[in-house]
Amino acid sequence: MAKEKKTVYFCQNCGYESGKWMGQCPGCRQWNTFVEEVVSIKQGAQSGSRVRGAAAPVSLREISLDENSRMKTGIGELDRVLGGGIVPGSLTLVGGDPGIGKSTLLLQVCKQLSDAGRSVLYVSGEESLQQIKMRAVRIGTFQDGLKLLCETNLETIRTCIEKEPPQAVVIDSIQTMYNEQVSSSPGSVSQVRESTGVLLQIAKGLQVPVFIVGHVTKDGSVAGPRVLEHMVDTVLYFEGDRHASYRILRAVKNRFGSTNEIGVFEMRQEGLMEVKNPSEFMLDGKPEGASGSVVACSLEGSRPIMIEIQALVCHSNFGIPRRTANGTDFNRVNLLMAVLEKRARMNLSSSDAYVNIAGGIKMTEPAVDLGILLAIASSQKDLVISEKTVVFGEVGLSGEVRSVSMADQRVQEAEKLGFETVILPKVCMKSLLSKNNKGIHLVPVENIKDAIRFIEKGQV
Repeated sequence: MAKEKKTVYFCQNCGYESGKWMGQCPGCRQWNTFVEEVVSIKQGAQSGSRVRGAAAPVSLREISLDENSRMKTGIGELDRVLGGGIVPGSLTLVGGDPGIGKSTLLLQVCKQLSDAGRSVLYVSGEESLQQIKMRAVRIGTFQDGLKLLCETNLETIRTCIEKEPPQAVVIDSIQTMYNEQVSSSPGSVSQVRESTGVLLQIAKGLQVPVFIVGHVTKDGSVAGPRVLEHMVDTVLYFEGDRHASYRILRAVKNRFGSTNEIGVFEMRQEGLMEVKNPSEFMLDGKPEGASGSVVACSLEGSRPIMIEIQALVCHSNFGIPRRTANGTDFNRVNLLMAVLEKRARMNLSSSDAYVNIAGGIKMTEPAVDLGILLAIASSQKDLVISEKTVVFGEVGLSGEVRSVSMADQRVQEAEKLGFETVILPKVCMKSLLSKNNKGIHLVPVENIKDAIRFIEKGQV
């Protein structure tokens, strides 16, 4: 079969293909993202093509759903992020920084599935069998249902899967796989795209769930074309400092569940351990009697999480004050500081401000606005907010404290963890009147002046 070689240019961001180099990509409008690749395509056959039978349209009423078809991984935090378990035929991409624990988590999933009597195939293109064995010894004892394969040729992997179809497949990693139909090197834009297409056919054709490990770039996004995230069903990101012990697993795309759920893990010698109550480790080590520290309640999916917001406001020695935000949106912090200056008459224009969410977690929910604002005011006025006080509420540009969703669940979580006072939006009191919250003191506030007055005098 004849081969045709040609030079093409691919956009590293979106996978746009062009016959010549361009400074700006017409697809995603990004600059200087085109890379040159020499592609060899076999004439008469397309990459990843398979002979299939004729497909016939099916009525929607004839399609039946089986809610019990999901496979439980045995890891509750991962099942929550996936939407209840692994869906047969799904293609899941797991991304994260090097050393964050991607391979460890998937190897633990293989252990749980093999312990449940399921057959699993773990394909590694980066590590040898001995390296995988060393990591497996730390995790525990594995059953015979787990098979290991060190291979990078996708056709060989495909033949192995079709010969003896497993019940789950792990590919570590997609950047090391190559397709013989494409002559470019492994990890290139065309190879990653074509290799993912082959794995997608395997997953959908054999109804085998496939997990793909993806490397990330310096800015934290999955390496390769952006079309890679569009092809898969679920995209999971591991967050957190690899030198710290806690990890956050977040779904940024999920066709089978919500993208608001997160999973919290702790890295130990024996692998990743689930953190059943994230609020406890988020508040672990909170200082007592220190200004600029406040506990806020954020909602991640269906689970309230207590977080500690720290703020440090000090006089600036330069003409332009410095503002830093860690764990939250930098522009949102600047907006809230402008609201404090305008509505609460606080002079912050000549002060440096540093805002940090302890625990290494990132929170973007508007309900933490009031917590950030009170932490800044507490540091500026050198006021101590009681460690038994929880704050939540969205703040508008007029200084009003607006309503947030699921206020009753936030109050119940605060009461369960032993907090005594909750500062919340006044408009949320309507949904709490029918609830039994006698064990906790509720402080409704209409605007930021009421909230600041409470921490100053202890009364609204």
